[in-house]
Amino acid sequence: MSIHSSLKSSGAGAGQRNVWTRVERLAALKKAGNWKPEDGVTGLPKVRTNFKVATKKKKKVKDEEKDPEATI
Repeated sequence: MSIHSSLKSSGAGAGQRNVWTRVERLAALKKAGNWKPEDGVTGLPKVRTNFKVATKKKKKVKDEEKDPEATI
């Protein structure tokens, strides 16, 4: 039995995933140089996912400080 379309929450699972598929793990290991095709695909080491980096908020600048000649 499936869930009715009106009961589904849209975008609920669209956040950052913390588990990669085997293909994604292989691509990350290849990029890092830790995996070769002859190594096989079972028993792969763990791969750290990309975490969101907190950025500093920009300070709001008053209009007068941006363009002092605009008030003249």
